[in-house]
Amino acid sequence: MTHETPLKRVVLINGIPASGKSTLTRLMSQQFGLPVLTLDSVKEPFMASFAPVDRQRNRQLGCAAYQAIWQIVGQAPAECIFLIDAWFGFQPKHVLEQGLQQAGVSEVLELWLQITPDEAVARYQSRLAQRMPGHPGAEYLPELRRLAEQAQPMALGPVLRVGSQEADQLRAVKWLRHQLATTGYTFPLSERVKEDDHVTTALSATGRERRAL
Repeated sequence: MTHETPLKRVVLINGIPASGKSTLTRLMSQQFGLPVLTLDSVKEPFMASFAPVDRQRNRQLGCAAYQAIWQIVGQAPAECIFLIDAWFGFQPKHVLEQGLQQAGVSEVLELWLQITPDEAVARYQSRLAQRMPGHPGAEYLPELRRLAEQAQPMALGPVLRVGSQEADQLRAVKWLRHQLATTGYTFPLSERVKEDDHVTTALSATGRERRAL
């Protein structure tokens, strides 16, 4: 009797800084019970240890954190689907492709956070005081505006472009549910029971969270 080796999948939650990745990632994790890896959560403990961190060192630590993420994904069972929250465009596309290959990832789903240049700049500027020292400051705003004008998804598999409105987030949940179901993912019983009632509750919570920022 033979057993098929399950495909290893990841969900990229991709977008430029301040596009709303963290909020969407939390919602998806709550809805599907999937583990989360974020570039900042891997990088920031090292930023604190090596402070003060300038822009060059920040980028070096970001590249190292990027590699660490693929190491973690590669060591996890194939059945473990990670939500990976990052601005993947900070490195060339071929670096992402290499990381996915080294981790043994066969299927990539991508949620692309769209945002206007004005909104991106306003959001980033409003959060400057909350950012850990070592992250780019106000001097980064012109670069961020250019990114918002030009950035595109990685498009290494199915992509859904979403904004930060509640309707967009509900659409993202339904899309991911469909994508996972068509590839044979077995949802936990709790997820099959929750469906849209839970999504509505979670969206209300994230809406309150955004208003509190």
